[in-house]
Amino acid sequence: MGRWSRAELEQAFDDYQQAALKGAQEGDWRDWADRFTLDATYFEHQYGRFWGRENIYQWISKTMGAFPASSMTAFPIRWYSIDEDKGWIICEVLNRMEDLGDGEIYEEPNITILHYAGNGLFSYEEDAYDRQRMGGMVARWLKARDAQGKGG
Repeated sequence: MGRWSRAELEQAFDDYQQAALKGAQEGDWRDWADRFTLDATYFEHQYGRFWGRENIYQWISKTMGAFPASSMTAFPIRWYSIDEDKGWIICEVLNRMEDLGDGEIYEEPNITILHYAGNGLFSYEEDAYDRQRMGGMVARWLKARDAQGKGG
């Protein structure tokens, strides 16, 4: 039997998802960063490792505040699995770009591993994705955006 109930793990994961959506839509990543312990580790395979909630906050704010990442407006979960014994959540996150109204959904997945630490907080996150596929998706979105005259 795990240290935390499935209900607690589900609630923490739901809160994490809501904070990510808020960050994406409002450009304020504080609530999302506050889903981590003060000494959390974040491992993003393309950007490296970040230690501590404030470093995670600074990195995510800078990264997601820059175009075109700032146009990722949602991160729906395709599937997830909870390991109640370890307190781990593993999921497939869809990195979805702003809707251009052209009938296409521009998104690319990543795999996320979260380690729960209690009190609604995570002590570890790891994200892995195919950089070429992600870049290709963003390039298609930019091309479609420019074709509509929405480019800056």
